[in-house]
Amino acid sequence: MAKRDGHQVVESLLAFAQPAGPTVQSVYEAYRDEILRDAASHGPFDMVLLFLHGAMVSAECDDCEGDLIARIRAIVGPRAAIGAVLDLHCHLTAQMVEASDAIITVKEYPHIDFLERSAELYEICEKTAKGQYRPTSALFDCRMVGFYPTTTEPMKSLVDRFRVVETRAGVLSVSFAHGFPWGDTPDTGSRMLAITDNDPALAASVARELGMEIYAAREALLPRFAGIEAALDQARQSNGLAVLADTADNAGGGAPSDNLALLEAMLDRKVERAAFGAVWDPICAQVCADAGVGARLSLRLGGKCGPASGAPLDLTVTVRAVHHDFHQGSLGGSRVPMGLCAWVEIGGVDVVINSIRTQVFSPDAFTGLGIDLTGKRIVALKSSWHFQAAFGPIADAIIPVATPGAIQMDFAAIDYRKKRDQEFFPRVRDPLGANR
Repeated sequence: MAKRDGHQVVESLLAFAQPAGPTVQSVYEAYRDEILRDAASHGPFDMVLLFLHGAMVSAECDDCEGDLIARIRAIVGPRAAIGAVLDLHCHLTAQMVEASDAIITVKEYPHIDFLERSAELYEICEKTAKGQYRPTSALFDCRMVGFYPTTTEPMKSLVDRFRVVETRAGVLSVSFAHGFPWGDTPDTGSRMLAITDNDPALAASVARELGMEIYAAREALLPRFAGIEAALDQARQSNGLAVLADTADNAGGGAPSDNLALLEAMLDRKVERAAFGAVWDPICAQVCADAGVGARLSLRLGGKCGPASGAPLDLTVTVRAVHHDFHQGSLGGSRVPMGLCAWVEIGGVDVVINSIRTQVFSPDAFTGLGIDLTGKRIVALKSSWHFQAAFGPIADAIIPVATPGAIQMDFAAIDYRKKRDQEFFPRVRDPLGANR
């Protein structure tokens, strides 16, 4: 879009990692400082556009994105327009908002609208740089911690409502920052952000209006997932393909992705025509590669990373395929590396073992290795919700499962140490006092 409009474009660093623990401080500082050097040496700039997650934490900084944006502001000065697109699972902080002209989160979960939100950000920032807009932002703290997929109600209708409000005169953008529940920072939680054109009172009013609508739906928004046995019972009743989500061991939320409680239950039930993956176990992937296709061997699979990994399973497997540099499709047409991967057969279940930790996004995480999903009755995969974008069209039933693992959905019980607000829903039923 910038090139289309005749602007000179300078690109800086792009880096990506799966969620896990805090980023090593020296790594964060090296990447940050590379971006800052580019901002200092290639300017002056009229506009700075950033593609960030929004929940990055390093060993010594709880708000890496806020730190980065504030340092960029110090370099480019007050007249340059600074904007950022964030994942909606961000810790939306006052520092991020105050140091930028516009923050926009994606609206959808699965995140299928990055391109649309980026175009929205570009338009706001370009008009700001030209002096046609004067963005004013307001944050409303919903006092909630939660998990809010937008493909189901009531969040689906709330997202539609956001779009309607954006058509009001003076309103440039509204964003709901769902928050990242398993990240412990002072600002962990759900917040509503509104951006208006030079109207701070309108921004505050809109942020509060929509934030209170979300708050009013808080009970209905609580995730209520079936346990493993109930989920397998539901899958058995499906007429076609049932896709089961191993929600608590999702690498995309920071879990190890090597807990095999769901697989163990499937094997105990002797399910047939099933697939399971991807189990992050580089050791077993390498053992299978060394053994070769067709080998039958004993394997101690999973349960390696820590307490949330559960116990390993001692299994007899047959190696059906090995791929040394495997990738799967992801959101927006991108590809995600899975590294050295093996397809092993265990009874009636085809299992994918990967060596680069990642959640499953697409059916080709299975089919790319040669696993034919045609005729399968169950595909169990390690993801919380992103998989629905690609698996939805082929599934007869989608069943999120309350599995054991690192990212549990019992938000009231999370042992936050840094979170500033310890009285939040669902720990407290009505923290905003709306029903008093």
